[in-house]
Order: sequence, then structure tokens, then C-alpha cells
Amino acid sequence: MTEPIADLHLLIVDDDERIRTLLRQYLVRQGYLVSVARDAAHAARLMQGLDFDLVILDVMMPGEDGIALTRRLRESRATPVLLLTARGAPEDRIRGLEAGADDYLAKPFEPRELLLRIGAILRRVPASAPADTPKVLYLGALRYDIGRAELWRGSDLVRLTATEAQLMRIFAANPGTALPRARLAEEMGRDNDAVQDRAIDVQITRLRRKIEADPRQPRYLQTVRGEGYLLAHD
Repeated sequence: MTEPIADLHLLIVDDDERIRTLLRQYLVRQGYLVSVARDAAHAARLMQGLDFDLVILDVMMPGEDGIALTRRLRESRATPVLLLTARGAPEDRIRGLEAGADDYLAKPFEPRELLLRIGAILRRVPASAPADTPKVLYLGALRYDIGRAELWRGSDLVRLTATEAQLMRIFAANPGTALPRARLAEEMGRDNDAVQDRAIDVQITRLRRKIEADPRQPRYLQTVRGEGYLLAHD
């Protein structure tokens, strides 16, 4: 059994009562706190009064679907989102990632795989940095606090999704080093395949929008042709 992080609260959003019940029972046995919602409106009401560490969200729901809800959540929250989808085509998965999801899992799936993906998303402990690594990286008007894994613009905290936060931790532990997609995928606990390569490209594009003055001509999160991505700092 994979060891969960204690006291983490998950929200399952699925219109199928049987699936909600089965997932809740399984994840509770793994040690997680679990709430359930039957649709997007129900989930929104729960999130008004509760903070969740991760949302497990079905894509195909009546009313507001999972993609639309993910996009709406990203307007105000950085809560990690794991999409459950019956559509396994790469383009459908990319749509979810572009909306701001951190990962996806195609139905049907093994509960064990769900647990592993949850663990990968929630793995937030910063990588150990060498003693001579700076504690803060300056990126123009922004600064990244390595110890706290936080990105700041002046006195304002820049909201990062769980995946964006993972990427920043990886890059900050290796400043000035070009990291290939395969290594990024490995350190993020994901499979190394063509779909994940595209998914990483999507997340890099989203992260650039938050740290670059002109994302089309990146100064800090650079592409190194034939090698991967590199975080430069001032």
C-alpha cells in the first residue's frame, strides 16, 4: 500500500454514485480524508467552505463538465486537479491539461494506479539543494523562494498549480541546467511517452505566462534546442 500524506483532504466529483462510493471507500482505506460531490455545482458549494488538497474530477458530467470546472477553478485556486476521462485520445487529454489539470487518468483504471498518480501530484517536498545553491532566485520582477517553494511578485504571491509548482522546484534545484522532457517526466512521477512530452510542453507554456514579460520570447524559462528546458535567473 502506498503511504499517503497524513490528513490530506480529497474531493471526488462524479455524477455516478457507484463510482463516488467505491473511490471514497478505497481512498479512505488508504488514510485520506474524502468528500464527494455529484456535479460541478455541488463541488463549488463544498469548496466555498472547505479547502481541499486535491480534486479528482470526472470529465463527462451533466451541466458544467470537468474541463469547464477545471478552467473555472484555475481563475482563483491552485488546488491540484486529477481528471478522470473515458476519452483516451491524446487531444482530449491535452485539452484537460490546457484547462489547468495536473494529470489525467483514462477509464477504466486500476485503483492502484489512481493512488500512485495522487501520490505523484501531492509530492511537494522540495528537492535537496547543494549548499552553494542560492536560497532565492530572481526572475526580473519576480523572486522564487526555494526553501518555501513560493513565487512572488513584490508582496503578491503568484498562484501556481501543483504541476507548475513541481516544475519550479525541479528547475530551481538545477538553475542554468538544460533538463530534457524525459527527466522532467521522471522527476514528476509520470510516464515518458509522446503524450507526456506534449503535456510538459503545455505546462511550460502555462508557467511562462506567469513568469515572463513576453512568453513568446522567454528570458528566464528558455528552450535549449535538442536538450530541453532551462531556468535562467538574474
